[in-house]
Amino acid sequence: MKKILSAVFILLIVVFLWKLKTPPQPEYLVKINNYTITPQEFMDEFKLSSYAKENTPQSRREFLNMLIRRKLILQEAQAKGLDRDPEFLKSVERFWEQSLLKRAMDKKSLEIQGSILISDKAVEAVYNKLKSEGKAEKPYDQMYKQLKWSLTQLQESQAINTWLKELYQGAKIKVNPNYTAKDTNKAAADAALPPPEKIASAKDLKLPDAAK
Repeated sequence: MKKILSAVFILLIVVFLWKLKTPPQPEYLVKINNYTITPQEFMDEFKLSSYAKENTPQSRREFLNMLIRRKLILQEAQAKGLDRDPEFLKSVERFWEQSLLKRAMDKKSLEIQGSILISDKAVEAVYNKLKSEGKAEKPYDQMYKQLKWSLTQLQESQAINTWLKELYQGAKIKVNPNYTAKDTNKAAADAALPPPEKIASAKDLKLPDAAK
């Protein structure tokens, strides 16, 4: 009897220690076949949706139903191999590139904007030049904001251009000469890489309306 009790006691200790080592399973809101949505994941998705305009039990239920339908359709598509379809993969690649490109340009623009300072002396110099050429149609104080905005845009464009030129210079780019010859392929020849200085241009900056 003592041996049985000892064995049971040891077993209980082993089970207790095993439970301590086993990480707790995340709480789930709903399971859709082999896909699990936790309450936190649901709320993160909900906040980004149009349903969040009215954060009510009904709107959350409607969103959950929509989410379940969406996951079921996606699971069906995966089961049929549509996620491996070359056309689908190409569209995913294009979306990824466009999203990453926008993020990279936005980040660089913010960096540049934070480093640009236009002095009043520079604005006044531009105004005096316009005035000497007979192009200053308004007094300096009325054109100040327009001119400062224009100078800021010019510097931002020049900074972006410099950055792109540095990317060109730091990269190894080789265009197949067979596709840039005059009579080989006109479409490909027209698409030949431009020289770095032609990547971006700020020659034709337009001044905004003073009223805006």
